[in-house]
Amino acid sequence: MLQSIRDRSRSWGAKIIIGAIVVTMALFGIDSLVGLFTGGPDEVAEVNGEPITRRLLEMEVQRAIRSGQVPPEQERALRGQMLDQLITEQLFTQYAEKGGMYLSEDQLDQLIVSLPEFQDQDGRFSSDLFRNRLASAGYTPLSFREELRVDMKRQQLQQGLAFSDFTLPNEQQTLGSLQRQSRSFRYSPLTDDDLEEEIQVSEDAMQTYYASHADDFQRPEQVRLNYVLIDRQRMANEVEVEESALRERWEQRTEDADRRVSHIMLTFNGKRSREDAVAELEAVRERLADGEDFAALAEEVSDDAVSADQGGDLGVISRGFFGEAFEEAAFSLAPGEVSDIVETDNGLHLLKVTSLEREPFESVRDDLRRELAISRVTDAFNERVQRLIDESFAADDLQSVADDIGLELQQSDWVSREGGEGVLSEPGVMTEAFSADVLEEGFNSEVIELDQDRRLVVRVAEHREATVLPLDEVRDQVRASVEARLRREALVERAGDLVEQLRAGTATDIDWQVAADVSRQGQSEVSSAVRQAAFRLPAPEGERPVYGHAVDGGRVVLIALNRVEEGEVDAETEQFVARMAERLRAQAAIQGLIDHLRETADIQR
Repeated sequence: MLQSIRDRSRSWGAKIIIGAIVVTMALFGIDSLVGLFTGGPDEVAEVNGEPITRRLLEMEVQRAIRSGQVPPEQERALRGQMLDQLITEQLFTQYAEKGGMYLSEDQLDQLIVSLPEFQDQDGRFSSDLFRNRLASAGYTPLSFREELRVDMKRQQLQQGLAFSDFTLPNEQQTLGSLQRQSRSFRYSPLTDDDLEEEIQVSEDAMQTYYASHADDFQRPEQVRLNYVLIDRQRMANEVEVEESALRERWEQRTEDADRRVSHIMLTFNGKRSREDAVAELEAVRERLADGEDFAALAEEVSDDAVSADQGGDLGVISRGFFGEAFEEAAFSLAPGEVSDIVETDNGLHLLKVTSLEREPFESVRDDLRRELAISRVTDAFNERVQRLIDESFAADDLQSVADDIGLELQQSDWVSREGGEGVLSEPGVMTEAFSADVLEEGFNSEVIELDQDRRLVVRVAEHREATVLPLDEVRDQVRASVEARLRREALVERAGDLVEQLRAGTATDIDWQVAADVSRQGQSEVSSAVRQAAFRLPAPEGERPVYGHAVDGGRVVLIALNRVEEGEVDAETEQFVARMAERLRAQAAIQGLIDHLRETADIQR
């Protein structure tokens, strides 16, 4: 059992450590991690008397968004799904504890030392790494053990349910046969033209639908926010930067750029003394000053036969290859300049930089401007932020703070806890806006650090509770929903009539599309709803098709099943079917327990 638990827990250590550091601290700060264990008044649900906090829900939502599992525009739908998931986990935990699920301290010890997050490069548990990672994530060893213990109890429960069921050989054989099947059929989507009467939405139908779907038309709790924003990038955009300053910064940024260098080299300690070599190079410098060509002189004078044939060209050089004296001279020259005499182990040199390997000035002008402008406003930005911290804390409004600091007081439209647009959609802003101090006490929020360049303070201007919107405000939505439902019902009824006519042989004017040899999991242009409906139909007897229909979202599709082909038995498919059967039974057992727990639990949202 312990080994099985350990295998299932491999991802849990990373979830706790990495998830807590990357998501929780980024959104709410270190105090929020303590809040996960201490709870608080900001509850979104209660399961059999035990709370689920809004902070925990927001952490799970933002983790899913930041990991790329869910796009930000689906955050609202995700929040409901995450709350359901947290409720389910709470129910599992309560059931496991009530049932006496138990992990000893020794089992937890063995589990923790086996987690790779706490192991060194040699695969051994490191107590220093354990303490440091827990501290970075805001956990104490005790709180970490407790959360790990709770999750392992849930894992034990789910494993016990999964392993308590089994599949008989004849059941696996039947599943294998069904899995290998392919089916050929025709299908035809029905349209409004197939309906005998136009869809009419009555007032009574709208009233009935509205009354039975009131939750769909609920306006959440909302606020209008006053807010001020200090944006360093916006401040920088207002700064004028001189052309000379841009050029100077460009030169500074590229002074160590790789460069193409040519040289004229003379050796000594042979036929030529050092003094002779110096004198010859001084004579070369005079000829260069008189306008002679460096490349021609290199070819005439240089002792480096290889580069002399190339006019002294050494190619493009980087720091770290030619020795300190050579590089100090080469990297101090501007293009076209010639150095003083440079001595190296190889001899004496005159160096000339012929070009620099750097981005053209015009291509980096905008980056240079932003860089210089940011540096020029940073002190003013920091001063403004400090004033915002000091004044917003003590002020009874936000307008006076904006006036004193020279900021624009902005106001949002109505926004809910799910967030607004622009800066109000940033993580953590709505948590602050709906906090007790800001929403209930009417204080300015703390200064919210959106990123390194932006600071925000919000204040609630207006507040309204959640309510069901009156029918007149959502009439168009209700009408569209009722019309869609009536259309679908009418199309289903029409499909039933056509199926009866097809079976009787009286319906012939149908524009069929053909789907040949379609398998259950294979790629197909046919939608999954239509494919599944085709596989639910009984196999035809003889040449006569079997007719049916599928509801595919808002569409209703006629189906004529022509042929069923039995596939060949192979080991890979048989193994897949066996695994699928086990998984389906395990899922059914776990889902059955979830349904029972939800039906018998006291869940308050």
